[in-house]
Amino acid sequence: MAPEAASAEDQKERLARAKEGGYDLIGVDVADKEIISPVLDEMIDEGCKVMTFSSSDAADGCKRIAYVGNTHNYQDGADLTEALCRKLDYKGQVAILVGSKGDPCHEDRAQGAQDTIAKYPDMEIVAVEYDMDSIENAYNLTLDILEKNPGLDGIICCNMSNPVGAARAITEKGSDTVIVGMDHDKEALRFLNDGVIYCLGVQVCFSIGFDTIQVAVKISDGNPPGDLYPEKTNEITTIIYQQDAASMLELLYGDIL
Repeated sequence: MAPEAASAEDQKERLARAKEGGYDLIGVDVADKEIISPVLDEMIDEGCKVMTFSSSDAADGCKRIAYVGNTHNYQDGADLTEALCRKLDYKGQVAILVGSKGDPCHEDRAQGAQDTIAKYPDMEIVAVEYDMDSIENAYNLTLDILEKNPGLDGIICCNMSNPVGAARAITEKGSDTVIVGMDHDKEALRFLNDGVIYCLGVQVCFSIGFDTIQVAVKISDGNPPGDLYPEKTNEITTIIYQQDAASMLELLYGDIL
């Protein structure tokens, strides 16, 4: 099972400890931009070098030096939802599993999903639930949603954990509810290969990690954003389908089906 994401308050405590560590640079995967961004501003004002990375940048105007990661989470949510809508012939009832409250990438994807559903008069959102980035929570929430909405047509999953929890519940119930979701969890890819999950939006996490270290070294050496690296490094997301699952499992995990 994937670990639950750190809460914003947990992250504040960790940043307070990191600030005293004498690091050349501190990289932050922002848990809640409204709570964490002021903390990053304080750290910069106190002389720390701070960058953000992964799927969530700080709030606009934050003093953090640079960001490496996904700059299009809203569009990812919209693209996944559009794929679901096409699959359902633009009619039906859907639910959204968001992830963690306040997490910028989860919230942005969910907003993209909701705005896409709103374009189609024969589609309806019957539930929006926060699983707090927990597979177990996503599993239980999906069971509850299915019980209340036995004709549920689709589920939109906005983080890496909830496609797995949703797929476990769907499999257990023998439901034909269509699942779309984010990222490349090994179990999620197996569900994709089996046709339980319809499609996944896969971020290139290797590139995020590699580019983050490259930018971190340049910041540590005293270089500001500019010719050597941009203030924002955008990483891509690719939507993959059942026919792509086996090759992705082999590429990422060495599994040969």
